[in-house]
Amino acid sequence: MSDLSRPSGPKIIAIANQKGGVGKTTTSINLAAALAEAGSRVLVVDLDPQGNASTGLGIDVEDRAFTTYDLLLGDADLKSVILPTVMPGLMIVPATVDLSSADLEFMSNEKRSFLLHDALRQAQIDEFELDYILIDCPPSLNLLTVNAMIASHSVLVPLQSEFFALEGLSQLMLTIREVRQTGNKNLRIEGIVLTMYDRRNNLSLQVEQDARENLGEMVFRTKVPRNVRLSEAPSFAMPVLTYDTASKGAQAYRALAKEVLEKNKVKVA
Repeated sequence: MSDLSRPSGPKIIAIANQKGGVGKTTTSINLAAALAEAGSRVLVVDLDPQGNASTGLGIDVEDRAFTTYDLLLGDADLKSVILPTVMPGLMIVPATVDLSSADLEFMSNEKRSFLLHDALRQAQIDEFELDYILIDCPPSLNLLTVNAMIASHSVLVPLQSEFFALEGLSQLMLTIREVRQTGNKNLRIEGIVLTMYDRRNNLSLQVEQDARENLGEMVFRTKVPRNVRLSEAPSFAMPVLTYDTASKGAQAYRALAKEVLEKNKVKVA
């Protein structure tokens, strides 16, 4: 595998899959929380117009005075858009439905694919002393997702343990290849995490076998199970690590965070 030594500044990871309902936002929220719990300083950038990551981390819509949209537009700086969450060490740039028009509004901008890249590399970013930035991408391969990939060092892909899961992955891999050729030659795959995994289900077992045979070490050892507590936590506006710290979902995201830290050569207990 490629050397994934931490670059100077925070490691930026896009969490992407063009298919909806695969656990992308759940992974963004809870991996960020687990990294913060392990001592890292983490920023979540909500790049999905639905704003679910913002809601899931306790940011009410009325408190989103400045958002990712304002950051991309250049109407707000990082200090204005970064908000604290209830979890120490975990911050967020929230999103609203304003982002849904981004593809059209930014189309005439020559640097439209580099807006997030430039925004996250403002000198102000150093003041937050971040270790990781996780970008929660929308469930499509649009301009916002391309912005995330060009801004990032790597892409983490949640893969639902269901039929045709690997077929849907091929289009995402093609997009990553295109981004490498046109805007970010150093973009890497951080890893693929199996989500909604049910060890009692033969289909989950088959998807895991196929994924490991085809993708090898790119597939994380950790499997995120189907877990009621994981599903409930967002409605209480908190990560599952806070909502039910002993749940299987919380344990899985702690294990995933440990793998991410190991891959990036951060010493873990």
